Amino acid sequence: MQRQVHRQLASWAADVKALAKQLVPVRTGHLRNSIYTSIKEWVADIGAEAAYAYFVELGTRHMKAQPYLYPAIQEHLPRLEQIILEAIDRAKAEAGL
Repeated sequence: MQRQVHRQLASWAADVKALAKQLVPVRTGHLRNSIYTSIKEWVADIGAEAAYAYFVELGTRHMKAQPYLYPAIQEHLPRLEQIILEAIDRAKAEAGL
């Protein structure tokens, strides 16, 4: 079961990453190329390594926010919820509950 959940979580994270790369504002391409995903057990880490990624996402007092990660995650949250609920149901079935 854990492998199946890991595969589904990795697929979900890849979809979020792909959408974030479509939504991110591009000047040089560095920020877009720095978007990453990492899956460890039941945790998906999605972010961007560019030093200024935070400022683009949330803005500053001199620059308006241009969110790209948050909207990508929000777009795919229903699928993540489905993955989690299915994993819980499978675990309950395996435990005989």
